[in-house]
Amino acid sequence: MTVCIVGSKNPVKLNAARSSLSLSLDLPALEAIGMNVPSGVPEQPMNSAETRQGAINRVKACIAQADETSREQDWFIAIEGGVDMFEDGPATFAFVAIYHKNQWSVGRSANLPLPPSVFSALQAGEELGPLMDKLFNTDNIKQKGGAIGLLTNHLATRQSVYELAILLAMAKFNHPNLFAD
Repeated sequence: MTVCIVGSKNPVKLNAARSSLSLSLDLPALEAIGMNVPSGVPEQPMNSAETRQGAINRVKACIAQADETSREQDWFIAIEGGVDMFEDGPATFAFVAIYHKNQWSVGRSANLPLPPSVFSALQAGEELGPLMDKLFNTDNIKQKGGAIGLLTNHLATRQSVYELAILLAMAKFNHPNLFAD
């Protein structure tokens, strides 16, 4: 069975990795194993560079903990959510990092606009998940639909956005000859 090591035990991230990798590889079954590994960036990444580095760091930490057989056969995926101020205002997004057989692909999700008051609270040190829980009277939304679900009236979810980002990042693995140096 194909195995995917995910740099988180968050069920949303595990399900997104399992679903999108299974679809991309056309596999009926795929085992996704979550690992709690450090991102090496703040709990709430506040810019694109930190967010991207967090995803890469999580994959590297998973690889470092894997045995040699796993490093040679398994897929490693990490998803790091962050926020930043863009030309059109503050937004949240995620970076995905994928590693398989010495090949890397790093991709990014779409932006979800954030209310200025939410971004201000994040700049003051709050984290997006707990902040959204307070605003919408939810519990542990970051392990469910996320801010994405709440702000899109559940037309998109944290998992659906992560799945699409992973599917896009899989292009390098789907057509390696087109991406060869």
